[in-house]
Amino acid sequence: MESLILILGWVGIYSPMALGAIGSMIGCTRAGQAAIGALLETESGHGRFIGVSAMPSSQTIYGIVVMLTLNRAVTAESSPGLFGIGLLVGLALMISAMAQGNCVAASINVTKSKVEVFGLTLAPAAVVEGFAVFAFVFALLLSAAIPA
Repeated sequence: MESLILILGWVGIYSPMALGAIGSMIGCTRAGQAAIGALLETESGHGRFIGVSAMPSSQTIYGIVVMLTLNRAVTAESSPGLFGIGLLVGLALMISAMAQGNCVAASINVTKSKVEVFGLTLAPAAVVEGFAVFAFVFALLLSAAIPA
């Protein structure tokens, strides 16, 4: 039974990075597909489409920092905290990256027709990024309470 508890601790340490990266891949794929489609339908401004399609990649960076913060000796005392914080923050990062990819794709699709609203259409993606930052800060603050 103790080995299962230790395994869950290790899963918790690496979950933020792994799940954040999975979400970033899905979000960037969705946004990138919209950017590629916009290349065919617009005459200029392609750089901004490609640039914003990378926005969901930030969740991977947050996941790496949380993983490094959680990285410590895995014991029976630390495993529940590592697992709980790591898994839940990893899921939050994954879902926010996927949602941000959808927001960016919608922004790109609207901007194809009405270029002047480009900045305004990125507001939902920025709000979603804010939730990823909340999860990131939450993990950093709570990780200090896990036994070293």
